[in-house]
Amino acid sequence: MTARVGVVTFPGSLDDRDTARAVRLAGSEPVALWHGDPDLHGVDAVVLPGGFSYGDYLRGGAIARFAPIMDELVPAARAGLPVLGICNGFQVLCESHLLPGALTRNAGLHFVCRPQTLRVESEDTYWTGDYAAGQEIVLPIKHGEGRYVADPVTVAGLEADGRVVLRYVGNPNGSAGDIAAVANEAGNVVGLMPHPEHATDPITGPSTDGLPFFTSILSRLVAA
Repeated sequence: MTARVGVVTFPGSLDDRDTARAVRLAGSEPVALWHGDPDLHGVDAVVLPGGFSYGDYLRGGAIARFAPIMDELVPAARAGLPVLGICNGFQVLCESHLLPGALTRNAGLHFVCRPQTLRVESEDTYWTGDYAAGQEIVLPIKHGEGRYVADPVTVAGLEADGRVVLRYVGNPNGSAGDIAAVANEAGNVVGLMPHPEHATDPITGPSTDGLPFFTSILSRLVAA
């Protein structure tokens, strides 16, 4: 089976081509999707890549959530379509209420850009099955609004339900509970602030620790 993984481009997306390359390196077929096209074209999974979607000056992802493609993606995700949101894509997923919480300005208000050590908290999602719980990985981060916040009840629920997917080892932005990634209840929707697509090739990345995000979804789809 060759999985078809859609990569959505918003005005201002920076990492759509890097994401498409990561999808290809993992053995799937990347399919370019345009934010203004209200059609997912039959893809098996979708990635919302990083960058700066139109309207981010209001709040990250606040306008992108109203893009025509989201009209199809939101109900499809709720019906089980695997969706991964990276950085700005994470913000879009939160603004679309596919994931709880919000991403706000980093503590200290500084942009951070560096390799970051993270701990895998859950391998029980569509996107992390090729990791092991407790595994430490290194992925690049590059964000100014990456501080994950949610009310205490929501954070406690995420912790209790095993929906915290990645945790920072050395919190770079003040995120609640050192949270770097979360999943929905079904585990098919995951949002993360670090950039796995930039850690797939030893020539260009600080590691190849990001590749399992993209092999995991292929393994899951093939098994299904």
